[in-house]
Amino acid sequence: MVTKADIIKLVHGRVNHVLLVAQASLPGSQFQAFRTLVLNEFGRSGLERELERLENLERSEERDGEGRNT
Repeated sequence: MVTKADIIKLVHGRVNHVLLVAQASLPGSQFQAFRTLVLNEFGRSGLERELERLENLERSEERDGEGRNT
């Protein structure tokens, strides 16, 4: 099973590469704005939060699945 940590590790590698290319290509102020946007979208307030939500939803569905006597 793929875990949230596995996905985050892959995404962080790609984000680092994108930021390196952007740093080489953009003027300083534009790079800082781009970096902020990318880190917000793929960091704790973006993708990581969504992955955590999905992970929690999956756990909840597993607990409420068939075989449970209520």
